[in-house]
Amino acid sequence: MTELDRRHDTPDAMPLASRLRQYLIDEGFSHSHRIPPERKLTEHFGVSRFELRKALSELERDGLIWRHVGRGTFLGARPVHNLHDLAYLRDLARPVPLLDARLAIEPQLARLAAEYATPADLVQIRSWAARGRQATDWRLYEAADTNLHNCIAHATHNKLLIHLFNELNSVRRAVLWNLKRTNSRPPNTHFAFAEHDAIIATIAARDPAGAEERMRNHLTSVKNHLPSRH
Repeated sequence: MTELDRRHDTPDAMPLASRLRQYLIDEGFSHSHRIPPERKLTEHFGVSRFELRKALSELERDGLIWRHVGRGTFLGARPVHNLHDLAYLRDLARPVPLLDARLAIEPQLARLAAEYATPADLVQIRSWAARGRQATDWRLYEAADTNLHNCIAHATHNKLLIHLFNELNSVRRAVLWNLKRTNSRPPNTHFAFAEHDAIIATIAARDPAGAEERMRNHLTSVKNHLPSRH
């Protein structure tokens, strides 16, 4: 039996991107940690470098990893700061103060997005909301959720506010990545789905006050749903 035959006779025949996601979970890598180099990953999974890079591109598109030429591949979305700055900010931030900071900034971003969002902005926002609903695990959901809020910030077309949001969002990604979940994926009734829809509806309706209120309500819900230990 050839190596290819043996591979297809095992559970390893599942899509390589899915196997990679599970591998990153099983190995316990944390946000911003560098994962093993391509050579080791191709040996581990018994695949070609072309197959591996295709799967890595899928994970990068989902916001689960980012790659830096000459430095390697890292967990999480690409940070604004360098890795040392991000680790420092992550150690300072905890979920409750982080949510308080988001409540101070993001409702106003939603208000401005309702005024300035283009049709293309709305397409992107809706796309990430849909991908959040389709997420098969929490990390995929968190990546989609991060990108949804990022698209709302960018829909303001205010470069200074976008820069400030990116600073906050870098810390948020690090905190989210290290939250422990009691189940493997968001339930179909996850509270954020309907709240995201309400935010998007008010932005699309050009309702600044409504968008601000819906975003504030959503972030308050997120804060109220944090594990009690936080």
